[in-house]
Amino acid sequence: MFIQYNNLDINFTIGSTRFRTLNIAYEHLHRIIPSHSHGDNSYEIHYVASGRGYITVGEKTYEIPPNTLYMAGPHVAHAQISVQGDPMVDYCIYLRLRRTSSGEKKTDDLDRLFTEKTFWIGQDNCQIKNTLELLFRELKEQKTGYTVYVETLLRQLIVQMIRNYQGGKKALHHFKPATPAEAQDFIIEESFLYDYPVLTLEQLAERLGLGCRQTERLMQDIYGKTFLQKKGDARMSAASILLTYSDRSISSIAEELGYSSVEHFSAAFRKYYNKSARQYRKESRDMT
Repeated sequence: MFIQYNNLDINFTIGSTRFRTLNIAYEHLHRIIPSHSHGDNSYEIHYVASGRGYITVGEKTYEIPPNTLYMAGPHVAHAQISVQGDPMVDYCIYLRLRRTSSGEKKTDDLDRLFTEKTFWIGQDNCQIKNTLELLFRELKEQKTGYTVYVETLLRQLIVQMIRNYQGGKKALHHFKPATPAEAQDFIIEESFLYDYPVLTLEQLAERLGLGCRQTERLMQDIYGKTFLQKKGDARMSAASILLTYSDRSISSIAEELGYSSVEHFSAAFRKYYNKSARQYRKESRDMT
Protein backbone atom coordinates (compact mmCIF):
# COMPACT_ATOMS: atom_id res chain seq x y z
CA MET A 1 0.00 0.00 0.00
CA PHE A 2 1.21 3.50 -0.84
CA ILE A 3 -0.52 6.74 0.19
CA GLN A 4 1.01 10.09 -0.64
CA TYR A 5 0.10 13.77 -0.23
CA ASN A 6 2.63 15.92 -2.05
CA ASN A 7 0.65 18.66 -3.75
CA LEU A 8 -0.69 20.50 -0.71
CA ASP A 9 0.41 23.91 0.54
CA ILE A 10 0.82 23.07 4.24
CA ASN A 11 2.74 25.68 6.21
CA PHE A 12 3.14 26.36 9.91
CA THR A 13 5.48 28.44 12.03
CA ILE A 14 7.41 27.56 15.16
CA GLY A 15 9.55 30.27 16.70
CA SER A 16 11.29 32.14 13.88
CA THR A 17 11.08 29.27 11.41
CA ARG A 18 8.51 28.56 8.71
CA PHE A 19 7.94 24.84 8.12
CA ARG A 20 6.63 23.81 4.70
CA THR A 21 5.45 20.21 4.36
CA LEU A 22 6.25 19.05 0.85
CA ASN A 23 5.53 15.34 1.16
CA ILE A 24 3.51 13.15 3.51
CA ALA A 25 3.64 9.45 2.67
CA TYR A 26 2.70 6.02 4.02
CA GLU A 27 4.19 2.92 2.42
CA HIS A 28 4.57 -0.83 2.83
CA LEU A 29 8.22 -0.71 1.92
CA HIS A 30 8.88 -3.61 -0.47
CA ARG A 31 11.27 -1.53 -2.58
CA ILE A 32 14.81 -0.43 -1.80
CA ILE A 33 15.31 3.26 -1.04
CA PRO A 34 18.80 3.97 -2.44
CA SER A 35 21.24 6.30 -0.78
CA HIS A 36 20.15 9.89 -1.12
CA SER A 37 20.43 13.18 0.73
CA HIS A 38 18.38 16.34 1.01
CA GLY A 39 19.38 19.90 0.27
CA ASP A 40 19.81 22.90 2.50
CA ASN A 41 17.06 23.41 5.09
CA SER A 42 15.38 20.08 4.20
CA TYR A 43 14.49 17.43 6.77
CA GLU A 44 12.85 14.02 6.53
CA ILE A 45 11.15 12.29 9.46
CA HIS A 46 10.54 8.53 9.23
CA TYR A 47 8.55 6.35 11.60
CA VAL A 48 8.47 2.56 11.15
CA ALA A 49 5.24 1.24 12.65
CA SER A 50 5.87 -2.44 11.90
CA GLY A 51 8.16 -4.74 9.95
CA ARG A 52 11.93 -4.72 10.06
CA GLY A 53 14.82 -3.43 8.02
CA TYR A 54 18.04 -1.47 7.94
CA ILE A 55 19.15 2.07 7.31
CA THR A 56 22.65 3.01 6.25
CA VAL A 57 23.97 6.47 7.06
CA GLY A 58 27.34 7.07 5.55
CA GLU A 59 29.44 4.06 6.55
CA LYS A 60 27.20 3.03 9.43
CA THR A 61 24.24 0.62 9.37
CA TYR A 62 21.38 0.67 11.88
CA GLU A 63 18.87 -2.11 12.44
CA ILE A 64 15.25 -0.93 12.31
CA PRO A 65 12.75 -2.79 14.51
CA PRO A 66 9.10 -1.70 14.88
CA ASN A 67 8.56 1.70 16.56
CA THR A 68 11.79 3.14 15.18
CA LEU A 69 11.89 6.87 14.61
CA TYR A 70 14.62 8.61 12.68
CA MET A 71 15.31 12.01 11.17
CA ALA A 72 17.71 12.89 8.36
CA GLY A 73 18.61 16.53 7.86
CA PRO A 74 20.44 18.43 5.12
CA HIS A 75 23.16 16.54 3.20
CA VAL A 76 22.87 13.37 5.32
CA ALA A 77 23.15 10.47 2.86
CA HIS A 78 20.94 7.55 3.88
CA ALA A 79 19.47 4.40 2.35
CA GLN A 80 16.71 2.08 3.61
CA ILE A 81 15.79 -1.54 2.93
CA SER A 82 13.28 -3.96 4.44
CA VAL A 83 14.07 -7.44 5.71
CA GLN A 84 12.83 -9.92 3.13
CA GLY A 85 9.43 -11.30 4.12
CA ASP A 86 8.83 -8.64 6.78
CA PRO A 87 8.53 -5.30 4.96
CA MET A 88 8.51 -2.12 6.97
CA VAL A 89 5.39 0.01 7.25
CA ASP A 90 6.95 3.42 6.93
CA TYR A 91 5.52 6.89 7.55
CA CYS A 92 7.51 9.73 5.99
CA ILE A 93 7.21 13.50 6.45
CA TYR A 94 9.39 15.73 4.27
CA LEU A 95 9.88 19.33 5.44
CA ARG A 96 11.62 22.39 4.09
CA LEU A 97 12.43 25.19 6.54
CA ARG A 98 12.84 28.92 6.12
CA ARG A 99 13.76 31.52 8.70
CA THR A 100 11.24 34.35 9.16
CA SER A 101 11.77 37.93 10.27
CA SER A 102 9.69 37.62 13.43
CA GLY A 103 9.13 34.73 15.77
CA GLU A 104 6.59 33.34 18.20
CA LYS A 105 7.21 33.75 21.89
CA LYS A 106 7.49 30.98 24.48
CA THR A 107 8.62 28.26 22.10
CA ASP A 108 11.71 27.08 24.05
CA ASP A 109 13.64 27.70 20.80
CA LEU A 110 11.97 24.60 19.39
CA ASP A 111 12.91 25.48 15.84
CA ARG A 112 16.59 25.66 16.80
CA LEU A 113 16.38 22.41 18.77
CA PHE A 114 14.90 20.74 15.69
CA THR A 115 17.31 22.11 13.10
CA GLU A 116 20.48 21.51 15.12
CA LYS A 117 19.96 17.74 14.79
CA THR A 118 21.04 16.62 11.34
CA PHE A 119 20.52 12.94 12.18
CA TRP A 120 18.88 11.00 14.99
CA ILE A 121 17.56 7.44 15.32
CA GLY A 122 15.93 5.64 18.22
CA GLN A 123 12.76 4.14 19.62
CA ASP A 124 9.80 6.48 19.82
CA ASN A 125 8.68 7.28 23.38
CA CYS A 126 6.12 9.96 22.55
CA GLN A 127 3.31 8.08 20.77
CA ILE A 128 4.11 9.50 17.35
CA LYS A 129 2.18 6.65 15.73
CA ASN A 130 -1.07 8.07 17.15
CA THR A 131 -0.24 11.51 15.75
CA LEU A 132 0.56 10.10 12.31
CA GLU A 133 -2.61 8.00 12.19
CA LEU A 134 -4.67 11.08 13.04
CA LEU A 135 -2.78 13.07 10.41
CA PHE A 136 -3.58 10.61 7.61
CA ARG A 137 -7.20 10.30 8.76
CA GLU A 138 -7.66 14.07 8.62
CA LEU A 139 -6.06 14.29 5.18
CA LYS A 140 -8.33 11.52 3.91
CA GLU A 141 -11.66 12.59 5.43
CA GLN A 142 -11.21 16.37 5.08
CA LYS A 143 -13.85 17.24 7.66
CA THR A 144 -14.58 20.79 8.76
CA GLY A 145 -11.43 22.46 10.10
CA TYR A 146 -9.10 19.71 8.88
CA THR A 147 -6.56 22.20 7.53
CA VAL A 148 -6.13 23.69 11.01
CA TYR A 149 -6.04 20.21 12.56
CA VAL A 150 -3.37 19.00 10.09
CA GLU A 151 -1.14 21.99 10.84
CA THR A 152 -1.61 21.38 14.57
CA LEU A 153 -0.69 17.71 14.23
CA LEU A 154 2.44 18.59 12.28
CA ARG A 155 3.49 21.07 14.95
CA GLN A 156 2.86 18.34 17.53
CA LEU A 157 5.02 15.96 15.50
CA ILE A 158 7.94 18.39 15.65
CA VAL A 159 7.60 18.65 19.44
CA GLN A 160 7.41 14.84 19.76
CA MET A 161 10.52 14.48 17.62
CA ILE A 162 12.45 16.90 19.81
CA ARG A 163 11.24 15.26 23.01
CA ASN A 164 12.45 11.90 21.77
CA TYR A 165 16.03 12.95 21.30
CA GLN A 166 16.09 15.26 24.32
CA GLY A 167 15.08 12.42 26.64
CA GLY A 168 12.62 14.21 28.91
CA LYS A 169 14.49 17.49 29.38
CA LYS A 170 12.38 20.12 31.14
CA ALA A 171 10.99 23.14 29.30
CA LEU A 172 12.74 26.50 29.49
CA HIS A 173 9.60 28.63 29.24
CA HIS A 174 6.34 28.34 31.12
CA PHE A 175 2.92 29.94 31.09
CA LYS A 176 2.73 32.98 33.33
CA PRO A 177 -0.03 32.98 35.95
CA ALA A 178 -2.95 35.21 35.10
CA THR A 179 -3.19 38.46 37.02
CA PRO A 180 -6.28 39.01 39.19
CA ALA A 181 -7.52 41.55 36.62
CA GLU A 182 -7.16 39.00 33.80
CA ALA A 183 -8.86 36.27 35.81
CA GLN A 184 -11.75 38.34 37.23
CA ASP A 185 -14.49 36.63 35.21
CA PHE A 186 -13.20 33.19 36.15
CA ILE A 187 -12.86 34.08 39.85
CA ILE A 188 -16.45 35.29 39.92
CA GLU A 189 -17.78 32.23 38.09
CA GLU A 190 -15.86 29.83 40.34
CA SER A 191 -17.07 31.63 43.45
CA PHE A 192 -20.72 31.38 42.46
CA LEU A 193 -20.28 27.84 41.21
CA TYR A 194 -18.85 26.39 44.42
CA ASP A 195 -19.61 28.83 47.25
CA TYR A 196 -22.99 30.31 46.30
CA PRO A 197 -24.79 29.12 49.49
CA VAL A 198 -22.51 31.08 51.81
CA LEU A 199 -20.63 33.56 49.58
CA THR A 200 -20.64 37.16 50.75
CA LEU A 201 -19.87 40.32 48.83
CA GLU A 202 -16.90 40.94 51.13
CA GLN A 203 -15.45 37.50 50.41
CA LEU A 204 -15.80 37.94 46.66
CA ALA A 205 -14.25 41.40 46.81
CA GLU A 206 -11.26 40.00 48.71
CA ARG A 207 -10.74 37.27 46.10
CA LEU A 208 -10.82 39.86 43.34
CA GLY A 209 -8.53 42.25 45.17
CA LEU A 210 -11.18 44.96 44.95
CA GLY A 211 -13.39 46.96 47.28
CA CYS A 212 -17.05 46.07 47.71
CA ARG A 213 -18.24 49.02 45.60
CA GLN A 214 -15.81 48.14 42.83
CA THR A 215 -17.03 44.54 42.96
CA GLU A 216 -20.64 45.62 42.65
CA ARG A 217 -19.77 47.79 39.64
CA LEU A 218 -17.88 44.87 38.09
CA MET A 219 -20.90 42.60 38.57
CA GLN A 220 -23.08 45.15 36.79
CA ASP A 221 -20.57 45.49 33.95
CA ILE A 222 -20.25 41.73 33.40
CA TYR A 223 -23.72 40.41 34.21
CA GLY A 224 -25.98 43.44 34.48
CA LYS A 225 -26.92 42.19 37.95
CA THR A 226 -26.10 42.96 41.55
CA PHE A 227 -24.19 40.54 43.75
CA LEU A 228 -27.38 39.52 45.54
CA GLN A 229 -29.20 38.92 42.24
CA LYS A 230 -26.38 36.73 40.98
CA LYS A 231 -26.28 34.80 44.25
CA GLY A 232 -30.06 34.40 44.15
CA ASP A 233 -29.87 33.00 40.62
CA ALA A 234 -27.37 30.36 41.72
CA ARG A 235 -29.38 29.40 44.79
CA MET A 236 -32.65 29.15 42.89
CA SER A 237 -31.09 27.08 40.11
CA ALA A 238 -29.76 24.63 42.70
CA ALA A 239 -33.13 24.60 44.45
CA SER A 240 -34.98 23.70 41.24
CA ILE A 241 -32.58 20.80 40.60
CA LEU A 242 -32.90 19.45 44.13
CA LEU A 243 -36.68 19.72 44.09
CA THR A 244 -36.91 17.92 40.76
CA TYR A 245 -34.30 15.20 41.10
CA SER A 246 -34.12 14.45 44.83
CA ASP A 247 -36.51 13.42 47.59
CA ARG A 248 -34.97 15.72 50.13
CA SER A 249 -37.27 17.73 52.31
CA ILE A 250 -37.76 21.40 51.59
CA SER A 251 -36.27 22.29 54.97
CA SER A 252 -33.07 20.33 54.24
CA ILE A 253 -32.80 22.02 50.82
CA ALA A 254 -33.20 25.41 52.46
CA GLU A 255 -30.44 24.56 54.93
CA GLU A 256 -28.04 23.36 52.22
CA LEU A 257 -28.55 26.50 50.17
CA GLY A 258 -27.63 28.69 53.13
CA TYR A 259 -31.03 30.11 54.06
CA SER A 260 -31.54 30.99 57.71
CA SER A 261 -34.95 29.31 57.80
CA VAL A 262 -37.32 27.31 55.61
CA GLU A 263 -39.69 30.29 55.69
CA HIS A 264 -36.99 32.56 54.28
CA PHE A 265 -36.25 30.04 51.54
CA SER A 266 -39.93 29.51 50.70
CA ALA A 267 -40.55 33.24 50.37
CA ALA A 268 -37.48 33.70 48.15
CA PHE A 269 -38.47 30.71 46.00
CA ARG A 270 -42.05 31.94 45.51
CA LYS A 271 -40.84 35.39 44.55
CA TYR A 272 -38.38 33.94 42.01
CA TYR A 273 -40.61 31.28 40.38
CA ASN A 274 -44.10 32.68 41.16
CA LYS A 275 -45.08 29.41 42.81
CA SER A 276 -44.32 27.52 46.00
CA ALA A 277 -41.47 25.03 46.24
CA ARG A 278 -43.97 22.24 46.85
CA GLN A 279 -45.99 23.15 43.76
CA TYR A 280 -42.80 23.44 41.68
CA ARG A 281 -41.71 19.94 42.76
CA LYS A 282 -45.07 18.42 41.82
CA GLU A 283 -45.24 20.12 38.42
CA SER A 284 -41.64 19.34 37.48
CA ARG A 285 -42.04 15.68 38.37
CA ASP A 286 -45.26 15.41 36.44
CA MET A 287 -43.34 16.57 33.37
CA THR A 288 -40.49 14.06 33.74
